[in-house]
Amino acid sequence: MVAVANLQYGWTLFVHPLHDKYGWSLSSIQTAFAIFVIAETWLVPFEGWVVDRFGPKYVVAAGGVLVGAAWSLNSVADSLFLLYVAAALGGIGAGAVYGTCVGNAVRWFSDRRGLAVGVTVAGFGAGSALSIIPIQDMIATRGYEAAFLWFGLVQGAIVVVTAWVLRAPPHGTPVAPAPRLLQTARDFAPTEVLKSRIFWLLYFMFILVYSGGLMATAQIAPIARDFEVADVPVSLLGLTLPALTFAITLDRVMNGVTRPLCGWVSDHIGRENTLFIAFLLEGIGIWALWVYGQDPLLFVILGGIAFFAWGETASLFPTICTDVFGTKHATTNAALLYTAKGMASLLIPLASFWVVETGSWHDVFLAAALFNLLAAFLALAVLKPLRLSARAHPADA
Repeated sequence: MVAVANLQYGWTLFVHPLHDKYGWSLSSIQTAFAIFVIAETWLVPFEGWVVDRFGPKYVVAAGGVLVGAAWSLNSVADSLFLLYVAAALGGIGAGAVYGTCVGNAVRWFSDRRGLAVGVTVAGFGAGSALSIIPIQDMIATRGYEAAFLWFGLVQGAIVVVTAWVLRAPPHGTPVAPAPRLLQTARDFAPTEVLKSRIFWLLYFMFILVYSGGLMATAQIAPIARDFEVADVPVSLLGLTLPALTFAITLDRVMNGVTRPLCGWVSDHIGRENTLFIAFLLEGIGIWALWVYGQDPLLFVILGGIAFFAWGETASLFPTICTDVFGTKHATTNAALLYTAKGMASLLIPLASFWVVETGSWHDVFLAAALFNLLAAFLALAVLKPLRLSARAHPADA
């Protein structure tokens, strides 16, 4: 998970170098990011189906090969077509790794499922933090092409090697539900899940929250430049770094910390209560970033708050999906829900286009904040009553 994190979270560092070299519009370059996310998410159900039947090793190893190939191709891409092909390959590879690891985690520990998934996805959320500065340095000294090539090869090799130690729970291993967490004792097949009201509510909430989070992930560098804070030195926690470098590094750390933390919290106070708190905090954080982000220090701090609140979705959505629909088809069912991330990614080029048309980030930040506040309301007002009803009448889920 650490080795594939840069494909999503390191992308923003390459946007302006690509624009400066080829003159491609920012919206055209960000279309590659949207393609990456779509490929990462929409094939995961098929990959999950393979994993549920044959185990995780081979799928993850194949993902590692594609990850290395994707960034290697990026290093020589001199057309948008090649950039988009590389994005698709990288998305397929990252999805194979991400979906398999999450699907594996939800099946091992029913009473600590939130924590188990949180620890797993923390690698994806914080995995790029240590490599932000090395990537920036390599881009500055050797060019973005070298950064794509060498980081791509190393990341792909790590995935291929570590894939062989993965294992799923033995077939037939009983998994006792934890009643306090409204976990089902029944296993729902994917075809049943697609008919569930709870699934489609979770899907809608996923799109609401992830659209804002992906916007921040893909656009944080352009936002910092438009706010004119990117290169302003910021001193915090005993460190002094340019605001953009500090923000990206802190964002990755916060995004990683929140995943196991909120997973652990949800194991104790419930999934819906944790979702409500996190979505409310993210909505406030995103709006505050727009209002106060022109100050370099506040840009760093508020960006960290927004990523802290957003990161927990990666642990709680697959966790609650498994709570509701069981463990037998957990990888496939969680993968079906994960395709909502692909739907959310379609808004990334739209956000870039809208900023170009209006000359302001105001509407994008406002929409992202409102989306999160709506998701917070749905978590308590709609999702929780539906789950209570499904516990009493499983067929009505």
